[in-house]
Amino acid sequence: MQPQRIVVKLGTSTLTAGTLHLNRQRMLEIVQQVARLHQSHHEVILVSSGAQAAGRERLHFPDLSRSVPAKQMLSAVGQSQLMRVYSDLFDIFQVIVAQVLLTRDDLSHRERYLNARDTLQTLLDHRILPIINENDTIATEEVRVGDNDNLSALVASALEADILIILTDQRGLYTADPRTNPDAQLIPVVPQIDEKIFALAGGAGTKGGTGGMVTKLQAAQIAARSGVTTIIAAGTEPNVIERLAHGESIGTRFEPTSTHIESRKRWLLTDKPKGSVQIDAGAYRALTAKDGASLLPVGIKQVTGNFKRGATISVQDMNSTGIAHGVSSYDSDDLRQLCGQKSSRIIEILGYTYGDEAIHRNNLVMLVPI
Repeated sequence: MQPQRIVVKLGTSTLTAGTLHLNRQRMLEIVQQVARLHQSHHEVILVSSGAQAAGRERLHFPDLSRSVPAKQMLSAVGQSQLMRVYSDLFDIFQVIVAQVLLTRDDLSHRERYLNARDTLQTLLDHRILPIINENDTIATEEVRVGDNDNLSALVASALEADILIILTDQRGLYTADPRTNPDAQLIPVVPQIDEKIFALAGGAGTKGGTGGMVTKLQAAQIAARSGVTTIIAAGTEPNVIERLAHGESIGTRFEPTSTHIESRKRWLLTDKPKGSVQIDAGAYRALTAKDGASLLPVGIKQVTGNFKRGATISVQDMNSTGIAHGVSSYDSDDLRQLCGQKSSRIIEILGYTYGDEAIHRNNLVMLVPI
């Protein structure tokens, strides 16, 4: 089988086997699978939760508040504990691991995004297995991804992975909540994620984790837009990682909606928009046409937020639904003056021009199929 690049996201419930502490036996089973794939020349990247659970275990399960500083303290204690367990287990199979801590900030700023991507690529080139977690110890709400499901998708996008495997305590996405509805059926394949699919997701995750099925669908959507196949499956399934890598149908498979896109556009998917523009029906048709077009000022109805030229902004349709991310050629004040105006009037209105386009097609990545 052709070697693949595989990102595996491990949830807290998978690592603890539903208990309050890290389950070494379960973790060894996972490590064995990953090590075998690694030894077969696949490139595997782990995105692992469990730092807070490890911290609670190390501190003998203290009675703490749910405040951010308390969670950050648990993460600070737990990160080293979690990595020690991983390192010891992978040492059995002579696989060297490296800890990588990231935040959304690291993946939103172009230079830091490239640095993070290059570091991860260099680790893989040297046959070192990266173990990634969000840097909860110092991250503030403004710079956090918020959950490791979405972080795993951002990593899979940045590294142009072939597969993103999200392991959880559920077998996949169901037609209804299997915990309350005995007639719920597992959905084996989802060609496209839309509002109906999100409606099936239910609420929050398990007590020990931070993500529910909603965050997993968000992650699958990010990955799909980057050309990455996502599979959500149960971590308790025997040899699940190896079987999925070999193409076996387990859990729910989310098909990519595009092929791998160029590096700059993959970065646009990860960048948090600094503002937004709402477009009219004509601009929507132009952007979603097969040959694709740039966004011109004439098609902009409204500008929201304050941002500088070169900022990533969200492009929204007539119903305020985000359909694209793009790099703005003008700052927000300029765009407000240019709303609905023909490009031939830009110099007349502003006294200067940065080009006819509000967002050039080369700096635009669509979030909807075209």
